[in-house]
Amino acid sequence: MRIFTALGDLQNTFSALITGQTGISRVTRGFTGIGATIHILNAFQNSSRINPLIDLVLSNLPVLPADTLTITASTKAGIDDLERYVRQKKTSACKTLPQWLTSHVRNRLGLNQPGFAVSAACASSTIALAQGAKAIASGRAQSVLVVCADIVSEFVLRGFDALKALDRRACRPFDQNRAGLSLGEGAAAVHLVGEKIAGKAQSPMAGEVMGWGVACDAVHITAPARDARGLIKAINCALDRAGLPSRDVGAVNAHGTGTVYNDAMELTAFKAVFGDRPLPVYSIKGAVGHTMAAAGAVEAALGLMSLHTGLIPPTVGLEHPDNGALGYVSSELQVLPRKVMVTTNSGFGGINAALVLGLAGSEQ
Repeated sequence: MRIFTALGDLQNTFSALITGQTGISRVTRGFTGIGATIHILNAFQNSSRINPLIDLVLSNLPVLPADTLTITASTKAGIDDLERYVRQKKTSACKTLPQWLTSHVRNRLGLNQPGFAVSAACASSTIALAQGAKAIASGRAQSVLVVCADIVSEFVLRGFDALKALDRRACRPFDQNRAGLSLGEGAAAVHLVGEKIAGKAQSPMAGEVMGWGVACDAVHITAPARDARGLIKAINCALDRAGLPSRDVGAVNAHGTGTVYNDAMELTAFKAVFGDRPLPVYSIKGAVGHTMAAAGAVEAALGLMSLHTGLIPPTVGLEHPDNGALGYVSSELQVLPRKVMVTTNSGFGGINAALVLGLAGSEQ
């Protein structure tokens, strides 16, 4: 698995997370704002920044079977090309289509199986991982590559600003003074394999997608259901597929955007599913920003790092925990008590998705 965020690659991002660092700063790309951008992408002015971002996670991938199923996830893909197109600069707007990313990845890696794109708002790559795990569990595929990417563009930044969803400073997940999210750039490439390939693999498996669940509450075009019924259903479905009781879960990687209603909804869901036990809950968005469609896969990869190291990153930006977050969310580094984790993501339109992650086989 490969990721890239404003804090660097997988190892660098995790190292920065556990020491409480943040990649959120002032955006300077001809438009201004606050966000977690990948500075090496600033050099690309005449073509979409989505191209070099994808290159960062696809470079040095091991050779994949030619019949690998490709699943991609993005909310706006190469939206900055559309911005140039509208301003009548010489460019093409085709990279703004989600399926462009699928074709690009397949062609770049020489994969011959038809793939598909998932564009389900900010739960996109969580759903893509669930679809990949389902394809393997059903015997439809033995090798699945999930690739996701989103960039911070003027269009996206202004859109969230119009919704009054941005914090004027870095976001503060689960804080009583939270005031909105911070956008971030990110990408991930995760290779899922079935038992036949796993048994022949040259390198050890990073972990296992043990269960998955997706549900839509359809309450509002942007706001979550206050009673959290969609997320509760998604988590319970994931646990049922994993065949695990909720008491076996050691921690929850929350969507944790820092918006008033999302964070409250998630805490409602976690208490409904896991009860009152002091389950560690954390968000990485105060460090890497909200990477939109890439968030789920980025967080799943970092979650597996937590499972391997036994360390839960502090929630960066948390200063004064909301009353509902007391005893659950911490600004301090924590120890993971069990080697199973739930990671969740939610998006516009009431979409909710959850994964149960564990260590592979004998490492459990």
